[in-house]
Amino acid sequence: MFAAVARYARPPSPLAGRLATQSLLFALGEGSFMTGSAVFFTGIVGLSATQVGLGLTLAGIASFLAALPMGRLVDRFGPKKMWAVSAVGQAAMFSVWPFITDFQGYLAMAVGMEVVGALGGAAHGAYTIDVLPADQRVKSRAYMYSALNVGFTLGAVLGGLALAFDSDQVLRTLPWFTALVFLVNAAAITRLPNASHDERTAEDRKVKIPGPGPLRNVGWLLTTFFGGVFWTNQVLLNIVIPLWLVEETDAPHVLLAFLFGTNTVMCIVLPMAAARGIEDVPTALKAVRLSSVFFVVSCLITLATHDTVGWMTIALVWIGHVTVTGAELYLSAASWSFEAELMDPRQRGAYQGAAELSGTLGRVWAPALYTFLAMSWGAGGWLVIAGIIVLATIGIHPSTRLARRFLEQHVPADVLADARASSPAPEDAVAAPPPSLTTGRETVPESTTGLVP
Repeated sequence: MFAAVARYARPPSPLAGRLATQSLLFALGEGSFMTGSAVFFTGIVGLSATQVGLGLTLAGIASFLAALPMGRLVDRFGPKKMWAVSAVGQAAMFSVWPFITDFQGYLAMAVGMEVVGALGGAAHGAYTIDVLPADQRVKSRAYMYSALNVGFTLGAVLGGLALAFDSDQVLRTLPWFTALVFLVNAAAITRLPNASHDERTAEDRKVKIPGPGPLRNVGWLLTTFFGGVFWTNQVLLNIVIPLWLVEETDAPHVLLAFLFGTNTVMCIVLPMAAARGIEDVPTALKAVRLSSVFFVVSCLITLATHDTVGWMTIALVWIGHVTVTGAELYLSAASWSFEAELMDPRQRGAYQGAAELSGTLGRVWAPALYTFLAMSWGAGGWLVIAGIIVLATIGIHPSTRLARRFLEQHVPADVLADARASSPAPEDAVAAPPPSLTTGRETVPESTTGLVP
């Protein structure tokens, strides 16, 4: 048994292990602050809940607008360098949080952190695709995803311990802890092997990157838009099902802790199993179909709990939460394959930025709409939610073909072939693995500001 666990815990490659360590430590630092962020912003900064929400909204708009320009910076200067710059910037901004005392300062910090986070997100995504060999990308990203969830779990424990002291002084140390971890990360990033786009010289950077930009690739924009729609499974997971449990069922409220605990364990243990066999666009589309089946089944099971009682309600709500977690796992694996196969290899930063734009449009409406449909329309609302996912599943098949045709028309065949067969830098070029962490979005949409999630 222990041998089997050890085999499962072993990274697909030394480089994947280092990147997984970064994922874990990123989540550890950010997760610890996010756990206490609601108390920090209301108790230390002195904000109202309305002001916190307004700041989050405006920061999200800033991230949306900054995504494409930050992606172009990544392509121009190289993903590793921009990743390190983002890490230093976020470390500096986290260190300032304890000195913010009004809404104006909070808003400036929130917007600034989202912009810097957009740079880190594009850089991290471009770097991992660039540096990992084609046959290891999906399983390496799955391993990193498991590590990310371990980190957030540990971060939540640290944040909870800080809250348990019920002390403003202890709470003020949370952003400094995160800043310290991000500084360690910035130093460690510089010791990672260069990706291919980090090898551009100063003269190369003066030359315009060839090929049309991602905004002209309608297939890519549609594919990532539908990806945003699929990622509304997080709205179901974190908002709609918990609200439904509290207001529409007789299940005890303590069940919520068990639901989120189950989700965390599944997202630590199962990503590599869900990613097995996913290696190109056709297999990724199969994973999308499986993800959508899980999503629809979750809707059908959850709507039935309105009329059940006792242990039957508890069991069905739990199964509904498990199935939507299954949707998350298969979608994650599919998303990594789409990123690797449907981007212009010469413009991965810009494509990451464009994906953030269209993906945001695909999911930003969901919290309000899904909550209204489920809580106001009942069973009919759940069927409409399921129908939205079915339509997106149908739509993503032609959109991926359109994206692929665009690349074949505008990207030289040898460039595409090299991208599919790319391999990382030799292992002897990789420095000893110091502690480090990622600075951007790993796989699922989430705030990179360290604000209330």
